[in-house]
Amino acid sequence: MNIEDLLRETLSDMAREESPPPPGRFLQVDARRSRRRGLTLAAAAAVTVMAVGSTLVVGGLSSRVAAPKDPTGQGSVETLPDPGKRLREKITIKEGLRLSDTLVQLSKATGKPLREFQQIARSGKGLGLPSYAKGKLEGYAFPATYEITPKMGPADILAAMVDRFNLTADKDDLQGKAKALGHTSHEIMTIASIVQAESGTKRDMPKIARVIYNRLDGDPVRKLEMDSTLMYALNKYGLNASNKDLRSRSPYNTYMHPGLPPGPITNPGDDAIQAALNPAKGDWVWFVTTDTKRGITKFATTESEFLQLKAEYERNKAAGG
Repeated sequence: MNIEDLLRETLSDMAREESPPPPGRFLQVDARRSRRRGLTLAAAAAVTVMAVGSTLVVGGLSSRVAAPKDPTGQGSVETLPDPGKRLREKITIKEGLRLSDTLVQLSKATGKPLREFQQIARSGKGLGLPSYAKGKLEGYAFPATYEITPKMGPADILAAMVDRFNLTADKDDLQGKAKALGHTSHEIMTIASIVQAESGTKRDMPKIARVIYNRLDGDPVRKLEMDSTLMYALNKYGLNASNKDLRSRSPYNTYMHPGLPPGPITNPGDDAIQAALNPAKGDWVWFVTTDTKRGITKFATTESEFLQLKAEYERNKAAGG
């Protein structure tokens, strides 16, 4: 006898009883019941059955099922909602967001206080950060899609994002490849964050990474001169720093200070990390996004080429490009 026949006979027995059975009947196997009913309950463990008067409501735990007909003829009966869907929510954090923006999105999506996210992020304790992160969460809250339950607090959510980063770092052999490139893992993550912020498309990432390395590995080390790092320091957004911005004394002002800034400026995704670990081959030391609307970036090896690209950008900008 299959599960449907067992259920049908058990429900038929119930219908002949004088009053609805107590709820506990469906949660325990009573030794006085027949073996058939015990088998029915065991086999039907994946189904929730509730008796409401003469109306039966059946809801699958993994999905909603079609509403059965009401024997009274008054229409159909609504099925039970999926408990899993009711208790879980998916949140997608995109690549390249600053930590401050990530925390705002998490707070809005979960309804949990922003202040709690900020305090935990500022502390960095108990999140599972790798030692080379130096207790700083910026750069290590990995962008991905996460399932959040009501029981998860801000610390749980941020720890899950760090766990996801650690998995990616292991997959990419971050520490081993960083050493081979002559940089620390923290420096690689800083480079990846700049690549993420400066790239218009995935295809440009390895070449932008190469520009950064060519500037860092020169003798002497050159200034990166990246707007993205300066805008991060000033808590601004945009592509063009003003003359006033350029006078900032922040260590993130790569127009003033040679080498890398102190740490990541965004939370990069795996594509940017891969680009930082596997830069393209080339002699480029400049790049210019000549067409911001179409996301076209061009690369130069000499200053004269760079000035030509800059003039192309100005023409496109004047034309509304």
